[in-house]
Amino acid sequence: MQPAAVDEKTAQGESFGLESLFLQHQRRVFRAAFRITGNAQDAEDVLQTVFLRLARRGEGALAVANPSSYLYRAAINAALDLLRARREPSNVGLEEARGSPDASRGRPDHAHEAAELRAWLRGALAGLPPRAALVFALRHLEGQENKEIARALGISRVGVAVMLHRARHRLRRELRALRRGKP
Repeated sequence: MQPAAVDEKTAQGESFGLESLFLQHQRRVFRAAFRITGNAQDAEDVLQTVFLRLARRGEGALAVANPSSYLYRAAINAALDLLRARREPSNVGLEEARGSPDASRGRPDHAHEAAELRAWLRGALAGLPPRAALVFALRHLEGQENKEIARALGISRVGVAVMLHRARHRLRRELRALRRGKP
């Protein structure tokens, strides 16, 4: 009987640990996912996915050295996975674009163009290699410095710079082709 009680206590402790992690980091995970997906419902799905994956991994997953960094990267990866699975950019309606900072410039056509550009970028990010998309998102969507990204991902600053250069070059080339009307 005693081993079952120990297992139950362990499961409860694990549950409390996961709950504590969720309460501490849910907002950051949601915001990171929302920046990538551009959609609150998708961000909620990513939030659930991240914590379900963590729960399935069991007790060892709760002993991550830096849970904040781990969950943040997991959110970005899960959001990119979601976009890749769809392989088509989501459209943002004008009503949604009105609430964006770009819409405050006073030109409705500019707000619509900005919304289309954000939708294109989401799709283009999904087409990048996963690591490059993660580095690009951390740098340009989250505003992290190369040094922070290198430390978080365990790669050199030069590696970060190279991935960023290649990702920007590819995105620039794709955007030029799009503007010329070539797929």
